[in-house]
Amino acid sequence: MAEDAPPIRFGILGCAEVARKVSRAITLSPNTTLYAVGSRSLDKATKFAASNGFPPHAKVYGSYEGVIEDPEVDAVYVPLPTSLHVQWAVLAAQKKKHLLLEKPVALNVHDLHKILEACESNGLQYMDATMWMHHPRTTQMFHFLSDPQQFGHLQSVHATSTYTASPYFLENDIRVKHGGKCPLMVLTGSVPGVKPDLDALGALGDTGWYCVRAILWASKYELPKSATALHKPTYNDAGVILACAASLSWEDDKVATFYCSFLTNVSMDIIVMGTKGSLRVHDYIIPNQEKEAKFSTSSNSNWVELSIGWAPNPSDNVVYNDLPQEVHMVKEFARLVGAIKYNNSKPEDTWPVISRKTQLVIDAVKTSIDNGLEPVEIKG
Repeated sequence: MAEDAPPIRFGILGCAEVARKVSRAITLSPNTTLYAVGSRSLDKATKFAASNGFPPHAKVYGSYEGVIEDPEVDAVYVPLPTSLHVQWAVLAAQKKKHLLLEKPVALNVHDLHKILEACESNGLQYMDATMWMHHPRTTQMFHFLSDPQQFGHLQSVHATSTYTASPYFLENDIRVKHGGKCPLMVLTGSVPGVKPDLDALGALGDTGWYCVRAILWASKYELPKSATALHKPTYNDAGVILACAASLSWEDDKVATFYCSFLTNVSMDIIVMGTKGSLRVHDYIIPNQEKEAKFSTSSNSNWVELSIGWAPNPSDNVVYNDLPQEVHMVKEFARLVGAIKYNNSKPEDTWPVISRKTQLVIDAVKTSIDNGLEPVEIKG
């Protein structure tokens, strides 16, 4: 995309809390503009646009259809409940809108395939909104993991993603809802009066998505051969997962574990162990500071005499960042969209592949949970 090309015009489907952060990112990115927002309530969409920096010329719609039918919208960001992704993402793709899709991207890989096929058949760029993947720190950490002299061969990974949800969240948030009655049946074509599973994967889909992505990232996206839930998850009264853990294993004996929860103090850790080095980061999902991110590495260390210390000591690394990670995300997405729109480039297929692998692992862990903690083979 040429530097003087017009900015990519974003439409947003829905007014979820995370959409506020992405709206800010679209405003801050040099190659994007907020062009439209749609909600089932025109009043809600109007208030969202007014409070989140939408320019005066932005379109406001009282429906999701209004955004995807708008011929001037280049791309849509979809932060809707997971159960609605397959419907609205496919409809958006059929209207030739490039797709930035909030995670978890689908309830299962079958639904994700429908989304990816719609994007591919229409020549559209797809990307999931896993923001930490686009932070400059992530690139530097990956360089360390790829260094055979400093890190060696991967042996194990452990990832966590947890936070203590408020009582209000645990009672009302869509991520803990399952069954019941809701007007969403009008949008989804479900059985009259019965609400579909909005985000029925619970913590596994929400916080667990980050853990699985971190593990795949550290293993250079090599799919594990199997997944095993480590213990019976914690459920709420509706049967939605509030906390769970799992292990993953590979043919070459690499291993990984993760823990995700809505009931545990904030934790966003990755520990990656190699034959020659290790990496640790304590805030990989959301850095403690927006413009400064840290990680620790250790290479070729051993005990000093009498085993009273290390030599050499671990190194603390600081990455300074002028733009928030979500700005880097929308900027890169828009660059790919612009290359298609203005230069007749092909969509970048890395992001669909990574999303699919993440979903495959999530599905396998869920199956292991449902099957009494039995190992589940992961087939690519």
